[in-house]
Amino acid sequence: MLRNNLSKAPPNDPSDDICPVCKSNRYLNPSLQFLINPECYHKMCSTCVDRIFTSGPASCPVPYCGKTLRKKGFHKAFFGDLKVEREVDIRKRVGAIFNRRQDEFETLLDWNNYLEEVEGLIFDLVEGSREEKVKAEERLKRYKESNMGDIEDNRKAGLEEAELERRREKAEKEAARQRRLAIVREEEAAKADVEQSRREVLERLANTDEDARKITMQAQKIILKKSGARREMAQALGEANGSAAGGLTLRGLKKREAPVVEKPYDPFGGVDLTPSRYVLQDDYQSEWLANAKSDQRHMAGGYSMQEYYARTMFEAFSGLGVFIEDEVVSKPPPVASSAVASMAAVQASTGKLRLESKMDLDDVF
Repeated sequence: MLRNNLSKAPPNDPSDDICPVCKSNRYLNPSLQFLINPECYHKMCSTCVDRIFTSGPASCPVPYCGKTLRKKGFHKAFFGDLKVEREVDIRKRVGAIFNRRQDEFETLLDWNNYLEEVEGLIFDLVEGSREEKVKAEERLKRYKESNMGDIEDNRKAGLEEAELERRREKAEKEAARQRRLAIVREEEAAKADVEQSRREVLERLANTDEDARKITMQAQKIILKKSGARREMAQALGEANGSAAGGLTLRGLKKREAPVVEKPYDPFGGVDLTPSRYVLQDDYQSEWLANAKSDQRHMAGGYSMQEYYARTMFEAFSGLGVFIEDEVVSKPPPVASSAVASMAAVQASTGKLRLESKMDLDDVF
């Protein structure tokens, strides 16, 4: 609903820059600031708010409103459309009362039904008629009174989760800062090592008769060895910081599992169809297939010789390993059900009576 209201936001109206109380205009006073109160959402300039409500609660000066307002309830509107602002405030108020969590419900269907019920309540408060709004407010009040303990527990749990999330983000930022500092220190140390190695190489070249190429290669090896040791130390320090930061997120969180890669659909349900009595070759020599192999028109419709080979070999070997006599002997005789037996007995008795009556009619003696 909030998304729909945002998409249907009206264009800028010049009257929105005029205070409905003192008629001050933003065009003449660019520093003019408008405030609203969630009790009625009638906007007025900050000067009128200070003038009317500084001494205490007072009625809204907008005609035909009359609601009692307090200065502490006024705030600056975040959205340009006050309908959206009102819906956001209602959602916050309802969410603070209907703050159930998904793990409190037995099934996902119950959780979805609860969310649908909450959305229906919000819709009545935002778009409902006067009677629907009154009923929704009464229902909200009754639920708050009957579930005060659960609401408070869920509120505390939400605050704890928010605190843990804040601490986790802080720890991650600190770990990132430490990594950046370690990288900077590593670069500075690498530059210092390069400079020191360069001076040592120059001194050895100036004071000894050794091969210049050999001296240079030895200096490069020393620099690479030192940089590798620093890199390993920085990596170990980063892992330690990561484990320390991860300790903040262990409480109350479920274990994360890597998503299972979805496999291609198997219409045979995992049954292995690889032939066990023969090995299918790539090609077979047969006089019946000579014309088909040499004429590409046989393959124009997507026909494959491999498919023909596979079907032929399957039909040739499909009867091996099947012994009908063993299956007939091992198969138990069919047992007729009681209904079938009763029907057979009725038919037999009916046939017998008909035969006896016929015999009586044919017997003239």
